[in-house]
Amino acid sequence: MGLFSRKSNDTPANPQMAELGREFAIARRHGDRKTMRRIGREFTEIAQGDADAASFQQGQEAYDALPPVNPPRRRNRRR
Repeated sequence: MGLFSRKSNDTPANPQMAELGREFAIARRHGDRKTMRRIGREFTEIAQGDADAASFQQGQEAYDALPPVNPPRRRNRRR
């Protein structure tokens, strides 16, 4: 039991909701509004309490913590 433990117990209460949150974050990053609305509807149908909402949020934050793979391309760049 160290003072600065690297392991943390941040496992979501509902892994299904965490996965749904990750999918939502992916759709948001890619600008896919259709998928975002579909996932939002699924979330409102399935979610049963604060634990599910927290798991959904944890899934979003887990994906948002990853940096983008490629930097955005600059258009009309002269060579």
